[in-house]
Amino acid sequence: MALKVALAYSGGLDTSVIARWLIENYDAEVVCVAVDVGQPGGLEGLREKALATGAVAFHGVDAREDFVSSYVWPTLRAGAVYGRKYLLGTSMARPLIARRQVEVARAAGANAVSHGCTGKGNDQVRFELTYRALAPELEVIAPWREWDIASREDALRYAHSRGIDLTGVDEEKLYSCDENLWHISYEGGPLEDPTFEAEKEMFLWTVSPMDAPDNAERVEIGFEEGYPVSVNGERLDPVELLLALNAAGSRHGVGRADIVEDRLVGIKSRGVYETPGGTILYAALKELEELTLHRRSIALKDLVADRYADLVYEGRWWTPEREAIDALVDVLMRRVTGTVTMELYKGSARSVSRTSPKSLYDGDLASFGESGSGDYDHGDAAGFIRLFSLSLEYPEAGEESGER
Repeated sequence: MALKVALAYSGGLDTSVIARWLIENYDAEVVCVAVDVGQPGGLEGLREKALATGAVAFHGVDAREDFVSSYVWPTLRAGAVYGRKYLLGTSMARPLIARRQVEVARAAGANAVSHGCTGKGNDQVRFELTYRALAPELEVIAPWREWDIASREDALRYAHSRGIDLTGVDEEKLYSCDENLWHISYEGGPLEDPTFEAEKEMFLWTVSPMDAPDNAERVEIGFEEGYPVSVNGERLDPVELLLALNAAGSRHGVGRADIVEDRLVGIKSRGVYETPGGTILYAALKELEELTLHRRSIALKDLVADRYADLVYEGRWWTPEREAIDALVDVLMRRVTGTVTMELYKGSARSVSRTSPKSLYDGDLASFGESGSGDYDHGDAAGFIRLFSLSLEYPEAGEESGER
């Protein structure tokens, strides 16, 4: 049976080379699958490039709304942050891209799938866990784990020797970049030295905080059950909303992060990220949760947030674990409806006001003023403190004998 391979295709250097390499080394029919999650240029020109490499077919999929609604928003609502600072922009996109690739593979009658992920990175795991979960019958071909191409320079030589069109590919670029609607990341090149300070010219979205406007900008974000729905009173669809906040955050240098993270394969790596809209949304949603959720609910949500971040980072999206946490978060977020006003200023995003019809805040009860009594009897505190401190009156086991 002839081998037919559905290739996750971006039109960049790696996947352009891989399309031809699969033909030469596997005698394969290659179907290129490009999934638009907000990368530069979208799907423009990719069909022509793919077919010029020898692919038998090209499928372009616009998944921008699906990406934000079904992947970004659940991760945001869960409060998931990996390694203290990473807002999971690349991690969230991979299960979606791989799922759409599998769908095209089956529709096209392919019996194999392929990707351009390196053998040192996380993305190979994210793609292949999706393949295993959704289409275990498909053969997986990972060229970076097989071929003798060892560097970007090798790949360029391979492409030039075969006349592969590299229009739009920056042959001199220093960094490996991943861009989608949520973020843009930079890795490799001089960033591999953790003492290297990222250059001002590297950043493509955000202005330097030092060069940001001297006047702050305020944006009001509306949420319904934890889902962002409006900016400055205007109801927007998910893609429009995120683009609006990306633009506002970028104007004020919000959302830069320089991270040394732990890859799944056990290697520490350094990456620099720009996530302006996401940074604003994470901060705003936390403020609204503080107003609408009880202490124990917040503690539970914080507890599962780290677990959700791990499963997203590790590519375990298609699991009952993720579905179960989503269900838990849905229950907790029923109350998280309202608006938060954020002030953006020279790299920072801080809340200045928040309001909610589900607010648990009682101004009269909280007040220290004369009118702040409500149903609260100050005398009740004495009995509470006696009970709360009762255990302190009794020694721990072994303490009387001097044991520690």
